[in-house]
Amino acid sequence: MSDHSSRSADGTGLWQAFRDFLHLKSPGTLRESIEEAIDDHRDEGASPDDLDSAERAMLRNMLHLSDCRVDDIAVPRADIMALDETTDFLRIVAAFREAGHSRLPVFRSSLDDVLGMLHVKDVYAVIAGQLESGPADYPQVSELMRPVLFVPPSKPVIDLLTDMRRERTHMAIVVDEYGGTDGLVTIEDIMEEIVGEIEDEHDDEVLSLLVARGDGSFEADARLALVDLEAGLQTVFADAEIGDDVDTLGGLAFMLADRVPAVGETLRHPNGWTLEIAASDGRRVERLILHPPQPPEPVPAK
Repeated sequence: MSDHSSRSADGTGLWQAFRDFLHLKSPGTLRESIEEAIDDHRDEGASPDDLDSAERAMLRNMLHLSDCRVDDIAVPRADIMALDETTDFLRIVAAFREAGHSRLPVFRSSLDDVLGMLHVKDVYAVIAGQLESGPADYPQVSELMRPVLFVPPSKPVIDLLTDMRRERTHMAIVVDEYGGTDGLVTIEDIMEEIVGEIEDEHDDEVLSLLVARGDGSFEADARLALVDLEAGLQTVFADAEIGDDVDTLGGLAFMLADRVPAVGETLRHPNGWTLEIAASDGRRVERLILHPPQPPEPVPAK
């Protein structure tokens, strides 16, 4: 009598040989199968009723959302616009107008103690009510505040989306291991990972993060990602020395100076480009001017 395990091994090998003979691919996960179908279909002629390139891109983004963590998409602490719980109502209205956001977090004493958030429609509901019924006492921040979620940086984005839907809140505060505020994520940030940048009626005109100037230099926003900077200038900035330590142009300037550089200061990159600090708030660089390498001066003939 033959051994059962031997028969199983022989059967598996026979089946694999049969698959190889018919050029059948080994079975993979459902995600891998869908991605493979997208890749195979990319260059094929498609009917008008088929998925277009934008739909295929969104489908691929959805497949990779499970690999994305909260800290991959969070707004950094330095960029968070928030309100103190003692802010009066008129200043709240002005803050929403200046920020252009529909939600603003509320804190007590410092950003490390976030209490909740305000939604712009609750604020303007008060204004509309006063227009209809006449002036009344303005509400306190606590009367308008909505809850937020508190999540660690390592939380998967897909899990955060599930929590937001369950708790019916569209803002999460990212907290570090000490309980301090590390960043902020809204449901719009998650949706943008799937459909791309979302612009609404409150958004200002989008300014390019890298703008060519007439003298051959470039003006750049410090938030410009190094990968986009390298693509725009066709030059490597994230060299072996810098590695993966920084992701943005502002971070690169900080690393080259080993501190927050002052306005007007120039920093020379090993690739020959010069970074001139054009704007800073004292805590972080905001804009820079990038000067290309200068050609070597000709050596006079003897």
